[in-house]
Amino acid sequence: MTENVEDQVNFSQTSGSEQQTPHFLRDVIFHGKFKRLKALTPEENTRSQHGLFFQDGQRRVDYVLTYSVKKSSGSHSTRQSVHLLTENVVARSFRHGPQSGGEKLRAKQTQRTKDSSSVPSSKVIDMELGCSGEIFNGQEDQKAFRREEFEGKLRDMGLELEKDEDGKIPGVYFVKIHAPWNVLCREAEFMKLKMPTKKVYEVKQSNSIVEKISTLISKILEPLHPHVEEHQPKNIKHLSHTFSREKQHLFDLSDKDYFFDSKTRSSIVFEILKRTKCKAKYSMGITSLLGSGVYTAAYPLHDGEIDEESADPNDRKLLYEEWANYSVFYKYQPIGLVRKYFGEKIGLYFAWLGLYTQMLIPASLVGVIVFLYGCATVDDNIPSMEICHPRNNITMCPLCDRVCSYWKLSTACGTARASHLFDNPATVFFSIFMALWAAMFMEHWKRRQMRLNYEWDLTGFEDEEDHPRAEYEFKVMQKSLRKRQKSQDKIEKLTFQDRLPAYMTNIVMMLLMIGVTFAIVFGVILYRISTKAALHMSSSLITRNHVQLTVKTTAAIINLVVILILDEVYGAVARWLTVLEAPKTDKSFEERLIFKTFILKFVNAFSPIIYIAFFRGRLVGRPGSYLYVFDSYRMEECAHGGCLMELCIQLSITMLGKQLIQNNLFEIGIPKLKKLIRYIRSKQGAFQEEERQKKLTRYETDHFLEPFGGLTPEYMEMIIQFGFVTLFVASFPLAPLFALLNNIIEIRLDAKKFVTELRRPVAARAKDIGIWYNILRGVAKVAVIINAFVISFTSDFIPRMVYQYMYSPDGSMHGFVNHTLSYFNVSHFQDGKEPMDPSHFGYPVVICRYKDYREPPWSNTPYELSKEFWAVLAVRLAFVIVFQNVVMLMNDIVDWLIPDIPKDISLQIHKEKILLVELFMKEEQGKSYIIDSSTSADGKENCSKHNNNSKVAPPRSRRHTNSTKSF
Repeated sequence: MTENVEDQVNFSQTSGSEQQTPHFLRDVIFHGKFKRLKALTPEENTRSQHGLFFQDGQRRVDYVLTYSVKKSSGSHSTRQSVHLLTENVVARSFRHGPQSGGEKLRAKQTQRTKDSSSVPSSKVIDMELGCSGEIFNGQEDQKAFRREEFEGKLRDMGLELEKDEDGKIPGVYFVKIHAPWNVLCREAEFMKLKMPTKKVYEVKQSNSIVEKISTLISKILEPLHPHVEEHQPKNIKHLSHTFSREKQHLFDLSDKDYFFDSKTRSSIVFEILKRTKCKAKYSMGITSLLGSGVYTAAYPLHDGEIDEESADPNDRKLLYEEWANYSVFYKYQPIGLVRKYFGEKIGLYFAWLGLYTQMLIPASLVGVIVFLYGCATVDDNIPSMEICHPRNNITMCPLCDRVCSYWKLSTACGTARASHLFDNPATVFFSIFMALWAAMFMEHWKRRQMRLNYEWDLTGFEDEEDHPRAEYEFKVMQKSLRKRQKSQDKIEKLTFQDRLPAYMTNIVMMLLMIGVTFAIVFGVILYRISTKAALHMSSSLITRNHVQLTVKTTAAIINLVVILILDEVYGAVARWLTVLEAPKTDKSFEERLIFKTFILKFVNAFSPIIYIAFFRGRLVGRPGSYLYVFDSYRMEECAHGGCLMELCIQLSITMLGKQLIQNNLFEIGIPKLKKLIRYIRSKQGAFQEEERQKKLTRYETDHFLEPFGGLTPEYMEMIIQFGFVTLFVASFPLAPLFALLNNIIEIRLDAKKFVTELRRPVAARAKDIGIWYNILRGVAKVAVIINAFVISFTSDFIPRMVYQYMYSPDGSMHGFVNHTLSYFNVSHFQDGKEPMDPSHFGYPVVICRYKDYREPPWSNTPYELSKEFWAVLAVRLAFVIVFQNVVMLMNDIVDWLIPDIPKDISLQIHKEKILLVELFMKEEQGKSYIIDSSTSADGKENCSKHNNNSKVAPPRSRRHTNSTKSF
């Protein structure tokens, strides 16, 4: 009955004389359909209802395409059912055997229908059942035609398709794709996938002391490992080799679902979708069709449900329980399972993030110790004791013109004591430690990466040249049309001259965006100056006493808000600029996008911090000759405790604010908000309440999830955090601790997002983290230089050392504060710049002090830079040079001492090569033995035939012939 139905369906599709399917034929089709559905086992019926399999309950859905159709009139409920059945029957006919005569006739009719696509699009003839009367607009007609053409190409490639146009989401239709075994084998060979062979060997552990200690530590840490069952013991490994259909007998095909798991199947289907061209020369695969709206989405399916107790065990549910859960924050990540479910590229990201978080533990401990050292020694710090001494009556010059009055140095006691917490001798040690920590982290990651490459069979993997992007192909097509080149032999490509306008636009826009960042930093400077002057005029004593703290904190918060806003703007600008360049491949596009985004976001995040660290308080001038902006705004000075405290405030607010708001709240809230909006939009229209309560299938549920946007945002936030941890760590020793606390949450937050909030990404192979490693190395090297300048120019470490060893009478720090203050005669103020209340303390002030190394007013060269200034400057520059070279040398020594490839991994790779050679040698020997045996048997058979045909034969020969025949 099934075969008869298939023949009738083929007849209905290929008959050119009928424009509509007869009613009796529809009855037969539906009768056959229901008969097949009734024949399904309960398990197959459940699979089909859940949406993970085709309606036969046997073929797994490897990929899903979605599209929407806007129709002005006409009913297609009957067409949906018939079309769904037709797809099932045709798919089975491809699966069971070669095309029948009816199928060939249908293919010819389909081709004729495609060739007649120039007919006006007011009426569209149904290319599947010959129905007419469906009225579309021209754009929808074109999209439908391109879909049919593309799906026909996919069938030609061997894929099996099944449409669902009776779903519970109005206006959204689904195309389910299944890759049969022969297609998987063909594409695995084409993609050079390494698959496990039947050869299994034992990974022997060495008996060295280091290995024994490592085994002991792993046993102690056993409770911290996730409860994930391994497919095979850890000390047993399958020998892997590039898949070949000719050598299929060598591979372990005992469990085909494990051999081609869902991750591998979806990646194979995606490769086919990417390279499948339609009739148009430059219509490049699914990317072009998604961009033009022919399809609205394309994604593989998640394994199943995660929040139902009755849900079948699956990898997604296991990941949710043992990885994407805040209750297991103290456990290691199941990186092997992450790689199995999401692919190597995402697995490497989480492995890198996990290692980075582990390495932050020792850095946090040392940072806390440095901070506690500052807390313990603050009462013994002589400079802060001198500032806080009650008998200290040093009168300081005003901090602003007119409205600011003279002030006593003792009022800066709190700032001076707080500065010592971060500006102490231990800071230098911590800076050197963090530079070596960064080098150790890089080396440790290289070794970890090589170990993962070995465990994931990526040791011989090389990045293949990717397919050209659809945008690049479109640009090439435009270039060809402009030149009116009709010949197909000459292949056009975009040259430097073609991209020159885009390059110029990139340069101008990048400079403009960086200029916008600098302008905003300058605007915040003006805010601080004007707000400080306004608060000093306040009638409230409390307000006047907390001017510095108020201005610093509010300015830091403003900087944070601006950084968060500009981050989103710069991300969109970087993508737009990269699209203008039209890179040829996805890899080139990603690298260029990453570079632009990193430059813009790095400048955006660190410009305010760099200003405070290296420019604030140095472009001020002196009393009587201050530097002004717009002739009215006097440049701001650092507090007496130095700019390091202000740098710490800015760094802490920016770092904690970005982590709390951007990295956590945005990542939780935005995907949920988008999912809610997509769900609400899909429920609009004539969608009854009882229909809403129906359980959606797997592919319908995944449709509401947020599309995967790549790993660039995840890496970017961690790289910026790495900059906060390393670049200015001399001013904020607690930065590694806050980064560690954030990352503990970040790992589980990202895991939850990937498992529950995002559509399943297409698995991508990768043997490293790509350009991100080079960016990390660059940031680590720049960190050495910046920390050298922070210690030398921002902190008071060098002036203290110079005073103690060159100018102190007794070799102590007594008198250091007075040594750093210069004198100014208040009669030398410019007109209109002197304080409005010169007798603020009840007596006229004649001399005030300010922080600088300048000659006193009674010297022969008043207010000129003193020799102490040049001595301190020379020592500062010398310290930068020595610090930089010593730390760089230590980093090179660490790099040289630690090998990139662990010794045991190197031995195992060598052992695998030997085993592979032995395996193929045995195969060749087996082939030679079979050939020799067959040749020998043929020779003996020919000899016996010759003896039987001879007229005279000795009896012995006859017996020999008989024995040969019996053999």
